[in-house]
Amino acid sequence: MITMTLAEVAAVTGGHLAAEATDVVITGDVVTDSRAAGPGTLFAAFAGEHVDGHDYVAAALAAGAAGALVCDTGALAGVDPARLVVVDDVAAALGALARHVLAVLRAGRGADDPLRVVAVTGSVGKTTTKDLLARLLQPLGERIAPPGSFNNEIGLPLTVLRATRTTRTLVLEMGADHVGNIAYLTSVAPPDVAVVLVVGRAHLGEFGGIDNVARAKSELVTGLVPTGTAVLNADDPRVAAMAPLAPGRVVTFGRAAGDVRAEDVTLDDAGRAAFTLAARGERAAVRLALVGEHHVTNALAAAAVALELGLALPDVAAALAGAGAASPHRMDVRTRPDGVRIIDDSYNANPDSMRAGLRALVALAGPPDGAARRVAVLGEMLELGQDAAAEHAALGADAARLGVDVLLAVGAGTAPLADGARAAEARTEVLEVPDVDAARERLAGVLRPGDTVLLKGSNGSGIWRLADALLTEAAPADGVMPA
Repeated sequence: MITMTLAEVAAVTGGHLAAEATDVVITGDVVTDSRAAGPGTLFAAFAGEHVDGHDYVAAALAAGAAGALVCDTGALAGVDPARLVVVDDVAAALGALARHVLAVLRAGRGADDPLRVVAVTGSVGKTTTKDLLARLLQPLGERIAPPGSFNNEIGLPLTVLRATRTTRTLVLEMGADHVGNIAYLTSVAPPDVAVVLVVGRAHLGEFGGIDNVARAKSELVTGLVPTGTAVLNADDPRVAAMAPLAPGRVVTFGRAAGDVRAEDVTLDDAGRAAFTLAARGERAAVRLALVGEHHVTNALAAAAVALELGLALPDVAAALAGAGAASPHRMDVRTRPDGVRIIDDSYNANPDSMRAGLRALVALAGPPDGAARRVAVLGEMLELGQDAAAEHAALGADAARLGVDVLLAVGAGTAPLADGARAAEARTEVLEVPDVDAARERLAGVLRPGDTVLLKGSNGSGIWRLADALLTEAAPADGVMPA
């Protein structure tokens, strides 16, 4: 973060110092974990569901933090009040601070050397596309991108606040589970380039329908700076329809149409896509290291941004080919010593990403031969509202029709999924267990050498914990270069 006094932080966030202080200066990052606190940092004390950051203010300051952002001083007896900025809402204060810092950084750059903000949203693929962009945009100079999915009202400001006066590109991921979420995030960090990937059926129960999902994603386009560029998926009609909302230039990408296209897409035996990247009259061959045909869309989106920012098409194609999975629990493919191959895509799930994962499982496992089986371990898809039972049942039927040999449904909410698979009258063996611990025990007696296993479910289903357990002794990612 840029250097600021604690008094300046108080003024920017609408707070006040608990006691007068004139010489306290923030020179480091803003952190929310006291273990990450160090000299010059600012500790933001969030009152979470299970842990209250106010309980760790003293520890953060003892570790060297210059100050703390708090909303309650009642439990902070013994803490130097001159190092406390008191605000009504720590999350809102964090957003205000990030908004101010970004504005200062932008104002301090010349027209020939701007700080560019690139933001990505979509029901699926946000984090992978963000990771691809972080790799592709390296030649432009110092860039900041969040680890994992820092895409909400806390994670996004924390990412913005990592920027300094030497940052050239800020790559952000913007998520939403309600209309208005992305509008708020763009008020903190208005993007120069806005990427919309897919309007899918994530958080349907929260949004109240697919049209509201589209409305929420379109907030990224309307939140562009006046001269900003919208990068839109031409293969998704709801995304393509956002073009009139853009204040400036629109660039499209897709397999069927678009300014940046993937032609002649094929899959190898490892489930990795190869295609010809075509744009502006040029073509270059790309062979992705990422597993799953659905990553073609993510790669096209990243390529469209890189080309728009001035990179050459051959360089973009080469960078795409070297990019593997960079965030945890996202199509991370590894083979254990016992010969079982694990596809860890357990970070999150919705109906669209679940089907993409199942298609990747089928492609990676290859034709069924009785020895090497396709095993799908699926947790519940959360936040689907009244559509939950129907969506799970339809997914189960599709899993069976796709040729999954063994389907293990984890958790009570997956009962309709299991029922849907059985109703498909396919050869799929359907198993049900109540929780992740039971799933681990069941799999110990089910898996055998040669099996390929997909692990996927909403974050709250805990499937990621099962993935961690199954991958404890696995080798590094299968043939995937680190990003």
